[in-house]
Amino acid sequence: MDKRRREQYRRKLEQKQKDLESLVSRMAEAGRTADAGSPEDSGEHAASSYAKEFLFRQSDSERETLHLVEKAIERTTSTAFGRCQSCNEIVDKKRLDAVPWARYCRSCQEAEEQQNSLDAG
Repeated sequence: MDKRRREQYRRKLEQKQKDLESLVSRMAEAGRTADAGSPEDSGEHAASSYAKEFLFRQSDSERETLHLVEKAIERTTSTAFGRCQSCNEIVDKKRLDAVPWARYCRSCQEAEEQQNSLDAG
């Protein structure tokens, strides 16, 4: 991939990074204030606890994506960007356009997901 194209992806990734940082910050604040008022009964307390847990889990997911975006930004300075980190093949342009922080080609991503599901099961 040429330098101009990597720079285009870098700009797209930097915007995604800003968006995610803002989202993570808002979600963390919402999680901290989710049960600021004391619930009147156990039903309200349960609903509040569920909402807080949901926000923290979503925040964890966004933080993971943010980490992947930051690593992808680092790769844009070299020819490693746009190459699968497993097999070193070129990652399909459509995949990079959709998920510019992708680390793997589609085949290796599927193998990674399959392995993770086996490890979790």
